[in-house]
Amino acid sequence: MAVKTEAPAGVAGIRPFTIEIPEAELKALRARIPATRWPEREIVADQSQGVQLATIQALARYWETEYDWRKVEARLNALPQFVTEIDGLDIHFIHVRSKHDDALPLIVTHGWPGSVIEQLKIVDPLTNPTAHGASASDAFHLVIPSIPGFGFSGKPTTTGWGPDRIARAWSELMTRLGYTRYVAQGGDWGALITDLMGLQAPPELVGIHTNMPGTIPPDIDKLLQCDITGANNALGSLPSNLSDDEKRACEQADFFYKHIAYALMMGTRPQTLTGLADSPVGLAAFMLDHDARSLELISQSFAAQPRGLTRDDVLDNITLFWLTNTAISAARIYAENKYSFFAAKGVSIPVAVSAFPDELYQAPRSWAEQAYPNLIHYNKLDKGGHFAAWEQPQLFSEELRAGFRSLR
Repeated sequence: MAVKTEAPAGVAGIRPFTIEIPEAELKALRARIPATRWPEREIVADQSQGVQLATIQALARYWETEYDWRKVEARLNALPQFVTEIDGLDIHFIHVRSKHDDALPLIVTHGWPGSVIEQLKIVDPLTNPTAHGASASDAFHLVIPSIPGFGFSGKPTTTGWGPDRIARAWSELMTRLGYTRYVAQGGDWGALITDLMGLQAPPELVGIHTNMPGTIPPDIDKLLQCDITGANNALGSLPSNLSDDEKRACEQADFFYKHIAYALMMGTRPQTLTGLADSPVGLAAFMLDHDARSLELISQSFAAQPRGLTRDDVLDNITLFWLTNTAISAARIYAENKYSFFAAKGVSIPVAVSAFPDELYQAPRSWAEQAYPNLIHYNKLDKGGHFAAWEQPQLFSEELRAGFRSLR
């Protein structure tokens, strides 16, 4: 992989950044794909055993013969990209300032198995709202960093880069960019990092938005986490006074905790996943199987039934992981983490919540109000899933505008 960085411009220590992947690396990728040794077909008629052979073979055929990385490389290079060193590690980020001078600065964080590519569809709607039917007063200056170990950010060479340290680094990044008042947003790992930014509450951070909020009462979250085999009958041991929405949220979280093997592997033995650095198709299969609803969505895109994500969307992100060789370095964030994604953490600053139906769990309003005593926005949506900014960029952009409007 090759990139170009230039001398600092404007702000000390911030270097402009351009992606230039050598053609030889793309040819080498295309040569590896047809060399895949395939397993036999799954022995069930559904996705209960994981990514179906037909799906991954369709992905491989398209990846080898039709997919064009240069298109997304050009999209990324059309945006202002930079690198700066924070706490001894290079951090890559996109920084797009709105033409509206009074725009609200916003830092948006991706998750796993994601990257800044997840946010490309929301850049123009958020920075240029008047071109998308919204008001100039809803504009944002947008900062989209790559989590350490992901994409074009540096790979930590020592332990200690957990989500709490990343949260502090993001605060430093916004300060370095000259923002004295800003908001933050995140999903998946980005949601946890953003929650921790809210918990740390630097004075410049005036509010957060999350589409995967930490709202489950800690005792219930612990009960569900300790029953990944089902032997303890966690669902049968829940408090008797839960509402229907709360019961459904528990059922969704329970299902996720029982199907979290990929996260347990990365959280305990990330280096053992060396095969992901060796096989592009193996990497793709592992990344596709994040959660059941996302896998269903992605599978449809490779069955000529796209619904929210295209084949190129999916492969843009996987190819970035391959070209940067970040399967293992990205996995290590699971090993560094000491927090629950879903449990309430005591965030007291203003919080906006968007509850998408196909998220890992759809947070009930009752729990959101308990977890975030300064809840300024809650909306229970009727469509959208785990990768909300990627799948439903219009809805997602509308949610951010509405969620932060009272903080302007």
